[in-house]
Amino acid sequence: MATGTDQVVGFGLVAVSLIIFTYYTTWVILLEIQQKAKQWWRTPLIPGGRGRRISPFIDSQHVIHKYFLPRAYAVLIPLATGLLLLLFVGLFITYVMLKSQRVTKKAQ
Repeated sequence: MATGTDQVVGFGLVAVSLIIFTYYTTWVILLEIQQKAKQWWRTPLIPGGRGRRISPFIDSQHVIHKYFLPRAYAVLIPLATGLLLLLFVGLFITYVMLKSQRVTKKAQ
């Protein structure tokens, strides 16, 4: 059975993960679609209204853009995080394998 502390820590981890997921999704999907919409979508708002664009998401001049890093970091941060994760997993596996070899040598 999980103790109260385990439940609080678990809830905290889920909450932090949800916040990060929401922030990244907003940053990568909603803000990017708006930027591409300004460049590529030339759909008229009304029949005969050529040249006008539909902006279904957040406008590029909206104040929310100041809370997000530049687009290049949307790729660099997850890439660096993944590489660090792989590095630590590799170091952990190496440590465990070396430690188990020492134990077997002492047993012999």
